[in-house]
Amino acid sequence: QVQLVESGGGLVQPGGSRRLSCAASGSLFSAYTMGWYRQAPGKQRELVAEITGGGSTNYADSVKGRFTISRDNAKNTVYLQMNSLKPEDTAVYYCKAGTRWWGQGTQVTVSS
Repeated sequence: QVQLVESGGGLVQPGGSRRLSCAASGSLFSAYTMGWYRQAPGKQRELVAEITGGGSTNYADSVKGRFTISRDNAKNTVYLQMNSLKPEDTAVYYCKAGTRWWGQGTQVTVSS
């Protein structure tokens, strides 16, 4: 079983930056593909970015060039660096490990 704890959410102005962190329990972290997803009010949860154990990355078109996913296997942590934030990035951001485990989510609100 994997437990995930996200942090780093909050209120940020348009054009600003924010870094989300997701700390994972367990000894098999490096083997998992880790993903960041988001869900805005009234919308379905969508993939934002994911990173394999080997470091390959994949991004939603809407965040390419603005967001960067990375991982530190020594710290069992995955990060999402978000730059040039837009109001439409406002959502609850969730961390996912493999195909089964989800974090509780962290709210990101982009507003002036």
